[in-house]
Amino acid sequence: MKLITWNIQFGLGVDGRNDVARIIAEARRIADFDVLCLQEVADNFPHLKGSRGENQFAAIARLLPGYTAIEGAAVDVPAPEGRRRRFGNLLLSRLPVGQVLRHALPWEADATKSMPRLLIEAVVSAPFGLLRVMTTHLEFYSTRQRAAQVEGIRDAHRQTCARTVRPPMPSDNMFEPYPVAASAILTADFNMRSSDPSYTRLSAPFDGGAPRFVDAWTLRHPGEPHPMSFCVHDQRYDQPHCCDFIFVTEDLAPRVTRIVYDTETQVSDHQPVLVELQD
Repeated sequence: MKLITWNIQFGLGVDGRNDVARIIAEARRIADFDVLCLQEVADNFPHLKGSRGENQFAAIARLLPGYTAIEGAAVDVPAPEGRRRRFGNLLLSRLPVGQVLRHALPWEADATKSMPRLLIEAVVSAPFGLLRVMTTHLEFYSTRQRAAQVEGIRDAHRQTCARTVRPPMPSDNMFEPYPVAASAILTADFNMRSSDPSYTRLSAPFDGGAPRFVDAWTLRHPGEPHPMSFCVHDQRYDQPHCCDFIFVTEDLAPRVTRIVYDTETQVSDHQPVLVELQD
């Protein structure tokens, strides 16, 4: 199973060109991916640089016709012309997709500017069994909000793990539970470095038996610093550092065979990350 996660900066490259088609082309160059987790996907935001207000959720889905597209618009607001404006995450899977949940993460009041954040959680049928793919994009400006959002992720994981009884595939009764799994992959632009206490908190043990999260990079490269994933080619915001991570639950750790940060591409201000899990 191959998964790529990437903050695509609404399709805007370092060269100032806005083009989601080349985002997908670059992702395909990196790997023949089974799952693609994208952050910063926009719809009807014509003021964004290089954009005409395209529905990028729909455009990307058209570029990957063999994939199930799961939208997670954390920002969903009216626009003067009647069409809504949306901004958030998009998960695409060519593996069969079961239950999908969208968790609104905590949005604590703070003096800094911020936006709502959302976690997509989708059950997929990997070659080795069911697992959940979770993807999000945490707050950039507020440490307090980011810490609360980490707790929201942990709580969503804990709750799902408590429902991991595997019933037969349900009928059309909405109250019948769908199969879920404790095993999970968590991807995001976390907007924090590995030295942040909230990064450490993500890997903390759970009460009640839910498997804890471990960083896939540290599994395969113990003691090595993460490659840079942000501000590598565009340093308007900060010096180069890593804030894009892939976590897996500890039961999946033996399956992680490779994790790669592509530091060459310049079609976003973030770098894509690939993880491979063996059958």
